[in-house]
Amino acid sequence: MSDETQRSTDDATKWAGGVHVAAFLLALFTSWCAGVGGMVAAFVVWVMKKDESAFIRRHAAEAFNFNFSMFIYTLIAVFFAVMTLGIGLIFVIPLALVLAIVWIWCTVQAAIAGFDGKDYRYPLTFRIMS
Repeated sequence: MSDETQRSTDDATKWAGGVHVAAFLLALFTSWCAGVGGMVAAFVVWVMKKDESAFIRRHAAEAFNFNFSMFIYTLIAVFFAVMTLGIGLIFVIPLALVLAIVWIWCTVQAAIAGFDGKDYRYPLTFRIMS
């Protein structure tokens, strides 16, 4: 493998793993339960790198789709809690804790896969971007 190809591959794996880390951190620091920050971070990487590397594009799209899905799940949970006049919180709070653990676990797994040069598919994800 030539030095240029190796450098390109190393760069792609850094971007692919980094998009998951960036999405996680931005979502965490803005509104972790909704995932809006994560969608923004992943979308920016997708726009910047989609034509440069199919590998980076796939990881950025997966990160966007997963954070979008978390946003939708949060909206559904809030709607349910409001419509049940707060009684639904009995179900929403434990579900939110489980989703938070799943969100963290899956994001770590996706970042590791990206840094290792492997593809990763998030579970529980609406795939609207490819």
